[in-house]
Amino acid sequence: MNRATRLGLTAAVVGAALAALAAARRRAPRHLLAANLLVKRSERTAELVKLSSVTGANYARKSVSGAFASDERKAQLQARFELQTAEQVAEVLGNMKGAVMKLGQMASYLDGGLPAPVREALAQMQSDAPPMSFELAAGVIRSELGGEPDEVFASFERTPMAAASIGQVHRAVTHDGRAVAVKIQYPGVDAAIEADLDNSDLLFGAMSMLFSGLDPAPIVAELRERLLEELDYEVEATNQQIFVDYYPGHPTISVPAVLNDLSTKRVLTTELATGSKWSEVLGWTQAERDLAAETLYRFAFGGIYRLGAFNGDPHPGNYLFNPGGQVVFLDFGLCKIFTPAEVAQFELMVQTMVIDRDPAEVRRVWTEIGLLTDGGRLPDNLVHEYFAHFFEQVMDDRITEITPEYASDSLRRYFDLSGPYAEVMKSVTLPGFMVVIQRINLGLFALFGELHAVANWRRLAEEIWPFSDGPPSTEMGERIREWEIATGHRSSP
Repeated sequence: MNRATRLGLTAAVVGAALAALAAARRRAPRHLLAANLLVKRSERTAELVKLSSVTGANYARKSVSGAFASDERKAQLQARFELQTAEQVAEVLGNMKGAVMKLGQMASYLDGGLPAPVREALAQMQSDAPPMSFELAAGVIRSELGGEPDEVFASFERTPMAAASIGQVHRAVTHDGRAVAVKIQYPGVDAAIEADLDNSDLLFGAMSMLFSGLDPAPIVAELRERLLEELDYEVEATNQQIFVDYYPGHPTISVPAVLNDLSTKRVLTTELATGSKWSEVLGWTQAERDLAAETLYRFAFGGIYRLGAFNGDPHPGNYLFNPGGQVVFLDFGLCKIFTPAEVAQFELMVQTMVIDRDPAEVRRVWTEIGLLTDGGRLPDNLVHEYFAHFFEQVMDDRITEITPEYASDSLRRYFDLSGPYAEVMKSVTLPGFMVVIQRINLGLFALFGELHAVANWRRLAEEIWPFSDGPPSTEMGERIREWEIATGHRSSP
């Protein structure tokens, strides 16, 4: 398969099917009827197939047209292809919600050198999706909580404060005077997501054509399990409570409390949080952006190594920021709870790559864990060089800036089969327990790139890694260490 064909498939299957569908927001109606969600499975399958074939055909036409064109004409053809693709995805997918839109949101903050029109379309996925009508929202409240919104709550705002792929959020006040956020699931979204998940093998099957070592089965199974869990707000409440219980009084991390008596499978009520949105943070001073990044870093990796839990949706819409590195973390629907054995495997990978730096051992461990399907035939140094990129920020004890270029290079290393690591990538696959964790490489570091975040990431990591248990390396770290000792998360020195 030549490079043009590979890129065409990647554009059609990965870029268009997951990313450019964000453009659908621009023309979608403001009111969502339940009937829009209850689409027949066969119809939704046909839409995805149509999407893949349309974008693939467009790329093929563009490639043929550009074969003998001047550089200027090639640039014009490329721009035309990008705009047409975004528009056609919008036309095909329309106002579909469910797993396809959720996957689009997952991709919405990734840059990775994507064409500008697609990036602009993706940016809209970070903002609110078209909401359902108040009448539909009230119907869910009635069926789940047994009364009208203004009966169950002392006051309830009719207009949602946020709307996304699975549910929307309304401000309310409880009868005991607490300001709360009430997340209400779209009626019928469960049927839409189940239909989309039945099509997931179509998407990942096409990806396995590009990556010969990729076994889509554990990836599909893991994503199916995580996305179906998101439909159950009781599961999300349980996930959120894990973090609430761990972080009370934390110097910079805040997780809103769950009101279990006002929460069900399709309604989740939590304390109302306040703070600045991501777009505002990007205009803050570099010092404040660095503090925000430090808290995000500590939350993500501290959750894995200290709590054994990872909130797998590092979407900028899931954070609220306040000065001094104060971050409120929202939306715990997509969480992964790791077993001690799985955490131990993460530790082994870090130890092998960062501490020991033994290329032969890296290749052996990566193969043993299941990240390489044919590691035995690959040169040690090639494997080490490829994966070392993802550990670059913690390889050395030095202050570094995470740039947008670094985040883009991370994305390219997943999808560009024309580079020097093509043979490694053909052997790369993902064990099920590692699927969600890739959101760090493809999501969290993309956010850090937008912040141009600067830190000594190695020293931050050494504070968090259980096997190193390093001393505090920042003023924030000093305050966190005091909190850890006071709460019993760490013994006194």
